[in-house]
Amino acid sequence: MTDRRLAEDVRIVGSGLLGTSIGLGLAARGVDVVMDDVSPSARRLAVDYGAGREPAAGDAPGLIVVCVPPDVTASIVARELAAYPDALVTDVASVKAAPLAELRAMGADLGRYLGTHPMAGRERGGAISARADLFVGRPWVLAGHDDISYRRAGAIEDMILDLGAVPIELDVERHDRSVALVSHVPQVVSSLLAARLSEGDGAALQLAGQGLRDVTRVAGSDPALWVQILGANAPAVVDVLRPLRDDLERVIAALDAPEAPGSRRAIADALAAGNTGVARIPGKHGQDRRFSQIVVMVDDTPGELARLLTEIGEAGVNMEDLRLEHSPGAQIGLAEISVVPEAEQRLVAELEERGWTIAGAFA
Repeated sequence: MTDRRLAEDVRIVGSGLLGTSIGLGLAARGVDVVMDDVSPSARRLAVDYGAGREPAAGDAPGLIVVCVPPDVTASIVARELAAYPDALVTDVASVKAAPLAELRAMGADLGRYLGTHPMAGRERGGAISARADLFVGRPWVLAGHDDISYRRAGAIEDMILDLGAVPIELDVERHDRSVALVSHVPQVVSSLLAARLSEGDGAALQLAGQGLRDVTRVAGSDPALWVQILGANAPAVVDVLRPLRDDLERVIAALDAPEAPGSRRAIADALAAGNTGVARIPGKHGQDRRFSQIVVMVDDTPGELARLLTEIGEAGVNMEDLRLEHSPGAQIGLAEISVVPEAEQRLVAELEERGWTIAGAFA
């Protein structure tokens, strides 16, 4: 495929989930991608998956993407800047202020460096989990600083757009505060709640529904990587955790004395504040709006979910989101379909006419 914005050859350092996914996406668009890694076997695996080719003498990349753990990001970026004096260098670490400060202290050429952060990933890492479409529709931050202009870094934005992501410009400090709120603290909360499950007996875990799975989904992430991320962004993470702790203590106090004056209001206010917050999360295409949910019962047989999605399309309704719930041992699953409110009644009627059982519909 030659329909692309990026004109430069690309060198990717680090062949884990993000590096290999970037390589797959760019290679599919006809970009000459070189994959490199401190581990020869990891590099060869990424190459085998089609993420790029092995390094060769005379390589002259125009763009270098560093995809390594946060604690070595700055040193690898500095090495690449020195080894390829004509190349633009970026990285995809999830913390931006610390690597920039390290590079500045090293005296690196910051006029050729702009850090970025794709807000995409999976619970499992490595080249084996990589996908060419991992970044489609996802925000990808360009973390600006005074030593380089966004125009000079145009090739980085071209790469982001070629991978189907949405570029967002933030300075490094605002980026780190933002990801503390929307990524780093949720990881901590998810992990802490999931840790409580080790104390539950088998009967309790059999009752687990989609709500628990949603809250604990990211708890399966790599602890070693997250120790680095949280340590590098500790002040911003603590700034979110402290008021969260205060909110939790107020709820605990209310539940300790649920009949005391004001206790029920304290609990209700906490839950209502959650309603307000979740309503601010942008939906598809960045829309800040609420959708109606339709819950459809789906037989646990091959092809049934595909048939449901096909018939939603045939009904002329645009699906905004999809969640699946399947209890262990059950012969049916529940598909929660999000649609714009004005399409709810029409879709319910259409699906019932086609023989589907609607388990619930709510705004």
